[in-house]
Amino acid sequence: MPNKVSSLFTSPKGQIVGNTTHFHASNASNISNLHNNISDASSPISATFLPPNSPDLTLPKAVNTTLDNPTIPSGPDTSKPGTDESKSVKDFKELQKNPVQSDNKSFTKEVGLMGDVVTISEMHDMLAHNRATSRSMKPRWSSAVDQELLDAKFQIENANVNENDPRLYPPLYVNVSRFKRSYELMEKILKVYIYKEGDKPIFHQPQAVLKGIYASEGWFMKNMKASQHFVTKKSKQAHLFYTPFSSRILEVKLYVPDSHSHKNMIQYLKNYLDLIARKYNFWNRTGGSDHFFVACHDWSPSITKKYMDTCIRAMCNSDVKREGFKLGKDVALPETTVSSGRNPLREFGGKPASQRSTLAFFAGRMHGDVRPILLQHWENKDPEMKIFGKLPKSKNNKNYVQYMKSSKYCICAKGYEVNSPRVVEAIFYECVPVIISDNFVPPFFEVLNWESFAVFVKEKDIPNLKNILVSIPETRYLVMQERVKKVQQHFLWHVKPMKYDIFHMILHSIWYNRVFRINPRNISESAFAMRVTGERVLLTSMQKEV
Repeated sequence: MPNKVSSLFTSPKGQIVGNTTHFHASNASNISNLHNNISDASSPISATFLPPNSPDLTLPKAVNTTLDNPTIPSGPDTSKPGTDESKSVKDFKELQKNPVQSDNKSFTKEVGLMGDVVTISEMHDMLAHNRATSRSMKPRWSSAVDQELLDAKFQIENANVNENDPRLYPPLYVNVSRFKRSYELMEKILKVYIYKEGDKPIFHQPQAVLKGIYASEGWFMKNMKASQHFVTKKSKQAHLFYTPFSSRILEVKLYVPDSHSHKNMIQYLKNYLDLIARKYNFWNRTGGSDHFFVACHDWSPSITKKYMDTCIRAMCNSDVKREGFKLGKDVALPETTVSSGRNPLREFGGKPASQRSTLAFFAGRMHGDVRPILLQHWENKDPEMKIFGKLPKSKNNKNYVQYMKSSKYCICAKGYEVNSPRVVEAIFYECVPVIISDNFVPPFFEVLNWESFAVFVKEKDIPNLKNILVSIPETRYLVMQERVKKVQQHFLWHVKPMKYDIFHMILHSIWYNRVFRINPRNISESAFAMRVTGERVLLTSMQKEV
């Protein structure tokens, strides 16, 4: 039976757009007709790929010597035998000379977005466009995991309607049936290989970032490294490769105060990639498109853009216009404030809707240019609008938490960058998030219908903020507040991960983007080439026997 590969993409409403194509691996004419429309990273391969005998690389002398060279453990070189490394370098250099156009920029040019603000609706259009038109690097050799991902993609696109899971409330999702099927397949087949290279504390030390606003990268690393279900030591089984570093510790250890330079951090990551690319061929096979990292520091986009842009970058700073965040490739990582490493659910929950007496609440430092405007218009201007600067210190931040627990709407105003921990805090305390951050891609955007439980206000509309909120009918508010409670499960860290929790949702977004970047034509051509080669070898053997 021929395989059925779909070139479909789905609109935010779950409507299928596009067509399907049948192919057989042995039919070259069918292969040439496949659509090259669901693909990988759209950026050039920028890491340096050195031959096996190259000398070890070192960081600039100014860097602390305890962090100079990521350690390469002893053991056999698992590079693919018979690989022409010089050809590899030549191929990547050629790709660098002819970079693929950025997905988001391509969409902006083709569709002609008006103004500087990308709405949530336009983001959905951009995501669908990127899935349908972005191009990928053809894998240098075929792997069984590619076909597994292609099969998973087909099953997700053609998922049967399934809205009976009591843990999944359909209005919260772009398409609950597709999400459920994708999640099931992730649990069933996903395997992740974790690199052992890299010196602590930048690599492999999640305990350093289990508290505070950067805790997402620490908790994810902790849970990922401890997973016996998803982690594999057999690289040939891996669908994804994880580079376990902390962007926060990278900044703490390497940034020179007041230097306004990220060069040594960029160089450190480049050296790391050079080392793993020299030791293994995992990166070389796909140009890094099956690799990922999880990083929450504001600088993550800028320090990874040059050499790690082909990776799936899970980042809190998910600015769709300014920081090179690519919808459909990169993942919007939730920024979570964790006050207790032993009990991440401390203070969880809030008052029922009937006991929330404050219309809107915000408190925080005056980071960036949006918050001062918010205070200019609303601080001490209206008793229903509790808008403050930084609140006085209190035990366990009690004042701030109580405001969150007793307000109808919690204002999530951007700081220096688009992301803010207040988005998840609002959900944690069962307060409807009001997101004031233009071009911010909210977490799990691929699967969650954010407009069903959150309010998005353009930065320019801050003067009209109260009118916007009071214009929302009480019945609508009650529905959103109830949905906030239902969506909570996706934003909670647990000491031991649970189904559908934030750890699994982050991993799912990475898995989902990897699945939908698989290029059917590249896979089929590789399979066809392998089959033809095998048939020729068999024929030659038979002729010799005759």
